[in-house]
Amino acid sequence: MSISTRTPTASPEGDTSPLASSRSGTDIGLLLLRCAIGLTMAVHGGQKLFGWFNGAGLDGTAGFFASDGYSAPKTMATVAGLTETLGGLGLAVGLLTPLAGAGVVGVMLNAIAMKWGNGFFNPSGIEYDLVLLAGAVSLALAGPGRLALDHLLPVPRGHRLSHGIAAVALGAVSAAVVLVALHD
Repeated sequence: MSISTRTPTASPEGDTSPLASSRSGTDIGLLLLRCAIGLTMAVHGGQKLFGWFNGAGLDGTAGFFASDGYSAPKTMATVAGLTETLGGLGLAVGLLTPLAGAGVVGVMLNAIAMKWGNGFFNPSGIEYDLVLLAGAVSLALAGPGRLALDHLLPVPRGHRLSHGIAAVALGAVSAAVVLVALHD
């Protein structure tokens, strides 16, 4: 199954830019969603890796993973920080969007698993993580829209629903492997 990648419709003045097309609202909406989810994830990654924005940094994050029963906590902190940073930036600019979405899906599923049983609402519940997960899944399935760097890549040109489904499955399988193999 393929998602249609129609060419922009021309305005009465002959303008075929993405903003003049009938799908411009969808493209702008996807851009805003990508930026909100992606930049939020990138900032979280910066907190883990570098201690930016009052974050714990790599050592503090490793201590958190160790206290929660993860083996190789420094490696887990590095992988989580890099996945959040790179996946978040990828979503924000619309680059390798299904793959970036897969990374965020994996991280968010692990975050939800770690908080499971603490209720739904913040500060210790899963509501925030669930919203980020839903946004990442939505972007992986819908694609980045036309206002994205993915359209500058030589292949593949059009977003396919199958790519999104495969990305969500990859994120879920990766999360399961981490939880089963690396969590005591």
